[in-house]
Amino acid sequence: MDMKKRVHLELKDRNPAEVCVLALDTCRSGNGEVDGVTEEFSGLEVLRMVNVGLTSLSKLPSLPKLHKLELSDNAICGGLEALAQKCPNLTHLDISGNGISDIAALEALKPLKKLKTLDASGCEVSTRDDYRDGVFRLLPHVMYLDGYDRHDNKAPHSDNGNIGGARTNNLLTKYQDDGAGPHGGDDDEDDEDEDDGDDVSEEEVGLSYLMKEGIQDDEDDGDYVEEEEEDDEDGDEEAVRGDKRKRDDDEDEDDQ
Repeated sequence: MDMKKRVHLELKDRNPAEVCVLALDTCRSGNGEVDGVTEEFSGLEVLRMVNVGLTSLSKLPSLPKLHKLELSDNAICGGLEALAQKCPNLTHLDISGNGISDIAALEALKPLKKLKTLDASGCEVSTRDDYRDGVFRLLPHVMYLDGYDRHDNKAPHSDNGNIGGARTNNLLTKYQDDGAGPHGGDDDEDDEDEDDGDDVSEEEVGLSYLMKEGIQDDEDDGDYVEEEEEDDEDGDEEAVRGDKRKRDDDEDEDDQ
């Protein structure tokens, strides 16, 4: 699906100015450019364009409220100047898995004074020996690089695994609860409810089975006793008949 069509689907008849979170992951950008995202998205705070085939940010619109931008797994090699011009309030930027090969390309991020978290892991530049020290010197306002601070302490993460704090996490949760994006819906909760019902049914069936077994055992025991009593009665009758036959034989002998 191309990016422009994806943007239209994500809007779902909403006013672009009211959208705070926009996730366009895995769609296809037109000619490697941002397509369909316009300045009408003036209230946008979180924008995800992961693995969409971007090679350039030259057509990125002005998004003054944007504070988190995810551009991982694209083919961007430079041109990061557009970020400082179009998104001056960025605090979190993910450009991991792109074609950034030199620390000099990151110098374009210096005007982003509010930038606190930068992820460039998976880029060629991250393999350089002076990578971490060089980036922290170049961008002293950045607190976390690739998930760690300058002292190798791990960055705090929100519940969904994204760096960005409670504000971003709440926005993403609201985005999903509204039914927007590829992860909306309550299927998991429905599955849990169904599982609970199955557990109750299994317990009831198990209890009924045990009770039935107990009743059957009692009935079987009764049958066994009755059979024994019947056997005893048959034996007594046979003995009586035997005694009678013996007396009859003795009388016949006496008559002879």
